Amino acid sequence: MIIYEAKDYKDMSRKAANIISAQIIMKPNCVLGLATGSTPIGTYEQLVEWYHKGDLDFSKVTSVNLDEYRGLEKSNDQSYDYFMHEHLFDKVNIHPENVNLPDGMAEDAEKECKRYEELIRSLGGVDLQLLGLGHNGHIGFNEPGAAFEKETHCVNLTERTIEANKRFFASADDVPKQAFTMGIKTIMQAKKILVIASGEDKAEILKEAFFGPVTPAVPASILQLHNNVIVVGDQAVLSKLTNKDEYVTNADYRK
Repeated sequence: MIIYEAKDYKDMSRKAANIISAQIIMKPNCVLGLATGSTPIGTYEQLVEWYHKGDLDFSKVTSVNLDEYRGLEKSNDQSYDYFMHEHLFDKVNIHPENVNLPDGMAEDAEKECKRYEELIRSLGGVDLQLLGLGHNGHIGFNEPGAAFEKETHCVNLTERTIEANKRFFASADDVPKQAFTMGIKTIMQAKKILVIASGEDKAEILKEAFFGPVTPAVPASILQLHNNVIVVGDQAVLSKLTNKDEYVTNADYRK
């Protein structure tokens, strides 16, 4: 595991975008596993900026998203499909046929999960998987207690997650109660994993995830067993790590 320390959220976003851009440059037809949420927005903005400067070409890139709400149309402004088009897909030259997310409107959840898992396998797996870090250590919609051996599956969202998402919808009744997500096993099969995190409110869970015991109680802790993990965090989120000089670098990731 390599940990890069950024000054702040903007610097974290730039460093993370640099790692993703290096992947695209080294392998133009790479498969990127992408994430949603507030944390990666700055990273996507930086990638878009570099694309418009002519530094990046997404024309051969294929993407597979980490998760999607079940029951939301793609046109719904709270769907992850909508999010990705708004923040990245519609702003770069990635081909629409190379963009992949779970189908939130699939009637047969088991069949959809199997389809998505087979799709990822058919692409040769994920070259680089981008992940955020939940306050309770979740990655994707894999909440504490989730089995490490699961592949893509449909989950019932926790009351805490539903409550947290309520602010994005007209009423609590509109909040999806289920979601499709890559499982821990699927995530761990990615060739490289990039975790981004910022803010003092996630400092304790980051310490638990990467320097505590490997346990389903902290889903992200399994990443300690992956042989190619890069963590990019700002000073605030890394503030609770002791002896930082031993394993944290302030250097830029170079292409």
